[in-house]
Amino acid sequence: MRLVRIEYGGAPQWGQVAGDTVHLTRGMGGERTGETAPLSGTRLLAPAEPSKIVCVGRNYVNHIKELGNDTGELPKEPGIFLKGPNALAAEGETVAYPEWTENFHFEGELALVIGQQARDLTPENALEHVAGYTCGLDLTARDRQKTDLQWFRAKAADRFCPLGPWLETALDPSDVRVVTRVNGETRQDGRTSHMIFDVPTILTYLTRYVTLEPGDVVLTGTPEGVGPLSRGDAVEVEVEGVGVLTTRIG
Repeated sequence: MRLVRIEYGGAPQWGQVAGDTVHLTRGMGGERTGETAPLSGTRLLAPAEPSKIVCVGRNYVNHIKELGNDTGELPKEPGIFLKGPNALAAEGETVAYPEWTENFHFEGELALVIGQQARDLTPENALEHVAGYTCGLDLTARDRQKTDLQWFRAKAADRFCPLGPWLETALDPSDVRVVTRVNGETRQDGRTSHMIFDVPTILTYLTRYVTLEPGDVVLTGTPEGVGPLSRGDAVEVEVEGVGVLTTRIG
């Protein structure tokens, strides 16, 4: 099932997608209200209402190598950083090229949204707490990443986390293809089976320290092939079994 968040009647609404029809629901994954809206022509919103966006860095070996961080052993535990809700952007939106960076990068990723409160999860029950999976774009000011103490500007600035187009509830995240295209040219092409830490391991690790609330977002890391963006570029992140997230750089 696909869960979508749309603008309807001047307000955000959740719904279930059936063909070109959105059956409105009472919240994410809730019961249908009886109202419907057309999917085509309706403004899509980021399919999450997070209190926090938790991101995993350096979760693919070849990505570690391309950034020159392979000077020692592989990570023993996931490397975590945060974005705030301010970073969300929706399918089809334009993100302005920040005037304070000269090296603005794309990082396409599998993202997930938490469906029920999660604390002290285990690998066996972790996926039960996921509402659905979507496409994520971790926009990064690479030059500022080298000087930020905690990657605040580099990763967590406004609209640095496009997400969408919807949530796919029936997805096995263990081996799906993640592709990023810039102006139609494939720049990243990886599989989640190549992640150092899989989704259950990530969720088990995170919930040892923090409680994940319904609506929270987790980005699982990016494959190799990251690179710079220019004004006017169109970025597509495609996750197999989910769909395509399109972001334009203004």
